[in-house]
Amino acid sequence: MSRTKPTPSGTVNAATARADANRRRILDVAHTELTRDPDASMDQIARGAGVVRRTVYGHFPSRDALVTALLDEAVEAVMAAHSAAYADAEEPTRAIAAAMLGVWRVTDRYRLLLSLAQRAVTMDGIRERLAPMNEAGVVMFQRALDEGRFTTQVPPRALVYVLESIVFGLMEAVNDGILDTEEAGRAAATTFLTAAGLPLPEATALVNEVASTQAD
Repeated sequence: MSRTKPTPSGTVNAATARADANRRRILDVAHTELTRDPDASMDQIARGAGVVRRTVYGHFPSRDALVTALLDEAVEAVMAAHSAAYADAEEPTRAIAAAMLGVWRVTDRYRLLLSLAQRAVTMDGIRERLAPMNEAGVVMFQRALDEGRFTTQVPPRALVYVLESIVFGLMEAVNDGILDTEEAGRAAATTFLTAAGLPLPEATALVNEVASTQAD
């Protein structure tokens, strides 16, 4: 009875590293190509990554699977920005403003891809991935209500939907060339804070102050 010759561990490690590097390059090229042309094909992405189409399909069995992988990276970056903002600010409205501005900077890099993801994953799928961030938002919104900073009668969990609508709506406005991206980030934060009951002059001043701090 013949024995299969064991594969040296170094060979396995090299193959794994090569596969990981290919996957990373495919994702990076896909991000660039799909941002430039949302209708970019898997063939275009394969050529840009310097691999054959079979290699792309080996990592991502469909275009939707590739878009979903990019979405997962975007969600991870969004949640990291959100958590960092909440950790650095004790006052709830300041924390919310900082989180919205920080998250906007991340989502701006993925704007067109997020629009594609809504087709590949659906809004419910995006919302499910953002559930931990949204739960943290509910807690912070409740604090703002308890401390009298928010005066809306809309409950905290429903405010998550308000925030979501503002952010995605303004992303589309930027995509359509109606708003400048930096202006849209501040507008998103100010609009949400005022919708939750913060006076407009106070919301505007707070957002501008937080934005200038983050720029330093």
